[in-house]
This record gives sequence, structure tokens and C-alpha cells, in this order.
Amino acid sequence: MAAAVETYGGVHVVFNNAGIIVRTTVEETAVEQWDRVFAVNVRSIFLMCREVVPIMAAAGGGSIINTGSGWGLKGGGRAVSYCASKGAVVNLTRALAIDHGPQGIRVNSVNPGDVNTDMLRNEANQLAQDTTSFLAEAADRPLGRMGEPAEIAAAVVWLAGDESSYVTGAALSVDGGGNA
Repeated sequence: MAAAVETYGGVHVVFNNAGIIVRTTVEETAVEQWDRVFAVNVRSIFLMCREVVPIMAAAGGGSIINTGSGWGLKGGGRAVSYCASKGAVVNLTRALAIDHGPQGIRVNSVNPGDVNTDMLRNEANQLAQDTTSFLAEAADRPLGRMGEPAEIAAAVVWLAGDESSYVTGAALSVDGGGNA
């Protein structure tokens, strides 16, 4: 953070975009797997926000965008640690928005559905499923397709910009209607 402040004069936007998934049930999940998923998906956001909030507050505000998931808004099968961690991201986002809104800091989460990434293909491997049929199932939503990374990025850019200046504490679904 100090280097960012020195180089750019401050930090106005932070996009916390870390995430891993382990496709297991509660009975199959090792404590070490649970802890790693929470460390990457939740603790990293906590640590980054703890560092950046004072900087943003001193500058009069900013925007923090956290990557949640559609499975942070509703459950999913064989993904107990992922669903729990992304649900934590959504509520961490809300708590941060309440605490730091008076300082001019907006905090929102973007919650993608299935997106055409290597992470999604890795899920098929974890579940020992045929990748082609797994991806076809991922496209089973009202828009009839998976999302593309650029579509998630566009939502993040909107949340980072002035066009969303009255939006905070929101859990924005970008999922092709999957949670509808």
C-alpha cells in the first residue's frame, strides 16, 4: 500500500479478486482444505481492506469491490467450503459498507455465475466429470451460456466508477440469470 500511495498518490479503487474452489462435501473436506479456501477467499479480503481503508478514509473515500459468487448467494452441491467462504465475502462486504460508508468508502461485491475460465474446467476435473458435458451444464441458465471474464470485468469497472456513486453494500449478480 505504501508503494501505491507513493507512486500514485493514493488508492482509490481496490478489486479483491482471489478465489479457489474445492469440490467436496462436508464429510470429504479436510480441515486443511477448509482453512486454505477461507484463507484465499475471505482472509485475503479482510487483510487487504484492513490496509486500504485508512488510506481511502484519509483521502475522502474510494471503492472496494470484492469477488463473491452466485454460490455465495445460494448453495451449491459438493462445494461446502467454497459456498461458505463466498457467503462470508457477501456479508463481509455488507459489514464493510456499513462501517465505512460514513468515510466515503463504497464496498460492493460482484457475484459471478459460471464463467469460461480454467477454474471452471478444474471443477470438472475435481468431480471426475467430462469437461464438455460439465461446461454444457454450466450454460444451463436463462441466457443459455456461460459468462466471459470481460463481462465480469465490466461490472467491476462500473462498481469502481462514478456511475455507481450511490451503490454500496450491494451483492451484484452477474450470472446470466442463474440465481433468478
